Amino acid sequence: MDSYTFLMAAFLGLVEGITEFLPISSTGHLILVEDLLGFEGPTGNLFDIVIQLGAILSVVWIYRLKLWRTALGLFHAGPEQRLALNVVIAFLPAAVVGVLAHDFIKAVLFSPWVVSAALIVGGVAILVIERTQKDHSITAVEDISPGRALAVGFFQCIAMIPGMSRAAATIMGALLVGVNRPAAAEFSFLLAIPTMFGATLYDLYKNRHDLTSDGLAFIAVGFVVSFVVALIVVKWLLRYISAHNFSAFAIYRIILGLAMFGILLAR
Repeated sequence: MDSYTFLMAAFLGLVEGITEFLPISSTGHLILVEDLLGFEGPTGNLFDIVIQLGAILSVVWIYRLKLWRTALGLFHAGPEQRLALNVVIAFLPAAVVGVLAHDFIKAVLFSPWVVSAALIVGGVAILVIERTQKDHSITAVEDISPGRALAVGFFQCIAMIPGMSRAAATIMGALLVGVNRPAAAEFSFLLAIPTMFGATLYDLYKNRHDLTSDGLAFIAVGFVVSFVVALIVVKWLLRYISAHNFSAFAIYRIILGLAMFGILLAR
């Protein structure tokens, strides 16, 4: 493989790491970037799957102590057990819908046109929610009720449309049910772990015939870049939302979606 291929691996890993946990859609950005550049990695869909795994592991690392405490408290009534139960409850809707609709989503919705429209619709939705939702009485993830967790889980299903963003759907869904921004973001990150691990494992199974030694170095570059960049972005986002709302991300989504429509129509 030439140096251009490795540079593209690093660039796509950078895109994944930046966008995975921001409410702007990592899948949508990868679809748009790969379409604009006409680039496809030597291992097809497998590359996008593995760099997503790198981003997931960054969250596992950041929350390693909380995850350890939660694991230790699984069999004892208390906040750790409630948190674990709520994450499982929130995970279930997307798990069911994802398995049933996987092939349709991949075949029909993975399109620059769909992504562009979803970016705009999602951006408008974020602006509306930010301007109308004021009652955010829940300030800790451990205080989220099972009913609210299930509601967030149903919102997560919306993110199966490329361009909608799993982070946007879950954070905005949590805001709508009364969770404040820091707790909503934290619950979104924790929910990402089983959701994205599950999706990654399922995609790996569906793409198991691509699991060869070809392109391993290319994949490794994207994986490492994605992990490191996502680590930085998650820590930055947690600081950012302590003093800001998500309107800037909404405006970015709308501008990008409109620009992409212009590019697609000009072809």
